[in-house]
Amino acid sequence: MSSPWLIRIPEVFADSAPEILAGLGAVPVKKLGSDYHLVQLADPAALRESEWAKFAGWNLPVDHAWPCCPQKMEGFVEKAAQALFRKFGGLHPQTLLAGPLQSGGVHPYYKHLAANLRGRALQLFPPLPAAGDVEDQDPGSPSLFCLVGKEGLFCGMQGPRESNGFYPGGTKFIRQNAPETISRAGAKVAEALHYLKLHRPALPEGARWLELGACPGGMTSELLARGFRVTAVDKAPLDARLDGAAGLEFHRCDVAGFQPAPGATFDALLCDMNGDARASLRQVVRLSRSLKPGGMIVFTLKGTGADTPAELNELSREAIAAAAAAGLNPVATTHLTYNRLEFTLFFEKA
Repeated sequence: MSSPWLIRIPEVFADSAPEILAGLGAVPVKKLGSDYHLVQLADPAALRESEWAKFAGWNLPVDHAWPCCPQKMEGFVEKAAQALFRKFGGLHPQTLLAGPLQSGGVHPYYKHLAANLRGRALQLFPPLPAAGDVEDQDPGSPSLFCLVGKEGLFCGMQGPRESNGFYPGGTKFIRQNAPETISRAGAKVAEALHYLKLHRPALPEGARWLELGACPGGMTSELLARGFRVTAVDKAPLDARLDGAAGLEFHRCDVAGFQPAPGATFDALLCDMNGDARASLRQVVRLSRSLKPGGMIVFTLKGTGADTPAELNELSREAIAAAAAAGLNPVATTHLTYNRLEFTLFFEKA
C-alpha cells in the first residue's frame, strides 16, 4: 500500500462512495469533512488511469497530517506553519495553497484559518514562483496543498493536473446568482474553461465557438463576455438580453437540422444539450467536421437513464469510443461543481 491519500467524492455520488473507492482500489481509513475520504491506495496511478477516476473530484497524497481540533489549540497557525516549513521548505513547491476541509457550506472559521495559515507559511518559505496567482501554477509541477478542518491538518505535494484542480479541493467555484445572470449554466462553462487549463492553453480572445442547445443563453453570455465569437443553435429562443449582442450569430432551429455555412470553421464546440447523451454526441460528431484541426470540444455527458456508477461508466465508455472513431481524442473527463449525475468530457480534434 502507498502512503495515505485524500480522495474527494462529490456529494451527488455519496451513496455510491464504497463502490467508487473499491473501483479505485482504495481501502477506506476515515471519512473527513463533508465529502473527503482518507484511504490507503493499492496503486495511485488508478486516480489517473481508471474509469473510476472521474468520480474522484480531487485527490492528494497525505505527506503530512496533524490530527487535532484547531479551534481548541492555542497557537495553531504558528505551530502548523513552522511544521510545514520544516517538512516542505527544502522541497521547493511552486506555491503553497490552503483551504477548508469542509466543501459545502464552509464554516467561516476554517476558511479564515486556512487563509491565515497560508499567509504565515509564505512568510517562512523562500519566495515561491507561483505564489502570486493560483492560475500561475504549472499544471505538471508540484504544489503544496493543505486542507484544514475540525479533524486537523492534512497536506501533500502534487501537481495540479494530478490532483485534478488548481485549488485545494478541486476547481474554482464560480458563483453566478446576480440578477443580471441569465442562468447558472454560465458558471458551468466558466468552470470548465478554468479546468481545461490543466490540460491545454486557454483559447485566445476572438476564438469562434459553435454552441449546441444554447437556450436560454447562460453559457452563450459567458463565452461572449470572455471575448469569444459564438454561433449558437437552439429551437427555443435565447434570452432577450442577448438580442443584438456583438459576436453572436443565432440559429433558431433544431440542432439535428443545423448545417454550418459552406467553409465555416470553428475553434471549439460546446454541447450541454438535455436528453439522451448518445443522440447529443451524434450531433457533436457530425458537426465536429467544421472544427479546425486541434479544435476543442466541451461536452456534457448527461446521465439520463444511467443511475448507477457502473451504468455511468458504460455510458462514458460508449461516448469516448464513438468520439475516437470520429477522430476526436479524449483529453479529460471530470465532474464539475454544477454537474449532477453527469460528467464534462473534453475532446480534441485530431
